[in-house]
Amino acid sequence: MAKILIVGCGDVGTRLAIRLVAAGHDVTGLRRSPFTLPGVTALHGDVTDPASLQLPEGLDAVFIILSPDGHDAEAYRHTYLDGTRHVLAALSGQSLRHVFWVSSSSVYGQEDGSLVDETSPAHPVTATAQVLLQSEQAVRDCAWPATIVRCSGLYGPGRMRLLRWVESGRPVQAEPPQWTNRLHVDDAAGILAFLLARVMADGEVDSTYIATDSMPVAQHEVLDWLADGMGLPRVAHVANPGGTCNKRLSSQRLKDLGYRWQYPDYREGYRGIMDAARQA
Repeated sequence: MAKILIVGCGDVGTRLAIRLVAAGHDVTGLRRSPFTLPGVTALHGDVTDPASLQLPEGLDAVFIILSPDGHDAEAYRHTYLDGTRHVLAALSGQSLRHVFWVSSSSVYGQEDGSLVDETSPAHPVTATAQVLLQSEQAVRDCAWPATIVRCSGLYGPGRMRLLRWVESGRPVQAEPPQWTNRLHVDDAAGILAFLLARVMADGEVDSTYIATDSMPVAQHEVLDWLADGMGLPRVAHVANPGGTCNKRLSSQRLKDLGYRWQYPDYREGYRGIMDAARQA
């Protein structure tokens, strides 16, 4: 049994906590708003307020899974960069075995449709992604072994953006194809739990992982499949000469490590979401 702290018990953090409790770990979760979760010691704290970070002693591992209050660079800086620094300072003096920090694949600025893996250069093109990369570096500079997990677009129950897109009829760029990458929230939690188990078993883990499913796919193909499954008209495909193609993310490093996806592609993951949408 390990003593684990999860900083940020939102959707992914809560799913992770449930998995770790089921595995027999002593789990503490920290969140800005009061919460209860069976088997989890709940702490009320805000990473942007250092005085509120009264963290437990004797921790083995820490997961930092943050969400900003806004979508601009200042909100990202306030939560991700300043918040991470506050958490690391509050952990000073502890003998942690590992720190896991959840980031985003947006730190890769490639927009030519190329295949991107953990060896590809991270050259963010947006101000928010630049803040994420700076925050990652703060974690890499900490006193303990650390792993950055760069998640692609999260989806799952309650995350209805693509279904709403289909319902709206908004056109989609199909030429050139706009590549997309996604990760079901259950696999996001599963990957983090998998990496912890490896650390606790004294296995080697890398400093960086791209967390994504095994199927990069063009956006218009996903929307067509969703429309067909929901019995709705397909949205129009449009050409955008000179338009960007985004990137295709590789999950090979996690696959080689032994992780097996609960939802290896969007079809597996969206079936349950579509069922819930039909019932609603």
